Amino acid sequence: MESDKRGLGVLYLCATPIGNLKDVTLRVLDTLREVDLVAAEDTRRTRRLFTRHGIHSPMISYREENREKAGARIVERIEQGESVALVSDAGVPGISDPGYHLVRMCLEREIEVQALPGANAALTALVVSGLETRRFAFEGFLPRKKGARRKALEDVASDRRTLIFYESPARAPDTVADIEEVLGDRKMACARELTKRFEQVMRGRVSEVRERLLESPPRGELVLVVEGFSGEVRLSEREALEEVRRLREQGLSLKDAVDRLAGDIPGLSRRVLYNQVLKSQE
Repeated sequence: MESDKRGLGVLYLCATPIGNLKDVTLRVLDTLREVDLVAAEDTRRTRRLFTRHGIHSPMISYREENREKAGARIVERIEQGESVALVSDAGVPGISDPGYHLVRMCLEREIEVQALPGANAALTALVVSGLETRRFAFEGFLPRKKGARRKALEDVASDRRTLIFYESPARAPDTVADIEEVLGDRKMACARELTKRFEQVMRGRVSEVRERLLESPPRGELVLVVEGFSGEVRLSEREALEEVRRLREQGLSLKDAVDRLAGDIPGLSRRVLYNQVLKSQE
């Protein structure tokens, strides 16, 4: 493999399949065979890729829990002239994983870093979502705790770009419910098992996707793609409650008043508005 004028090795960021093991470039396979060491976030998962493509390079674990100690060992070996390939669980290393820490350690020591592109779950989900692709914002994993998660969503509520989130199957229903409450009932897509045999992309309003997740709990990590802010003026909570009260005085039931108001205002969540009305009555 290559080395620089000082005799230092190179860190290669190798994109690996996000599902289908055929989705890997020839350049990545050649690099994985030729490097002195492969640093893998999940050695068991990477071993399956190695077995499929006949790769026998030595491997060590590099993950969030051991990034400092393992990172120091990797940098030391590169400074001794060895080449190292970094791979994540799936996709491009350094995206929502500890890879960027290793990249920073190498750059601080003026070690060359090369990226070998390939499969990426966020972009794959975006292009099949049916939502705007010209401008988008990747937000990675939202916080696990509800309060912090809602705060993170509030921070992007007025962003006009398409929003992309990663999420685990266990937290997906709660996260989508928070998206509906904070961002409103926008268009969205929920992609799971991308490039695998049972790949599925659920498209519709946030409320519709939430119901489908509750009916059929997902497996495997998900990518949530959410429509950006439309720019439509939204009512304040006080104004919304007052409008519901006015519609009810005209003879509409609470449900019909909420449905009419939410239908007239893009992005306004029926469920959130209904709960706000009930709370105000208490």
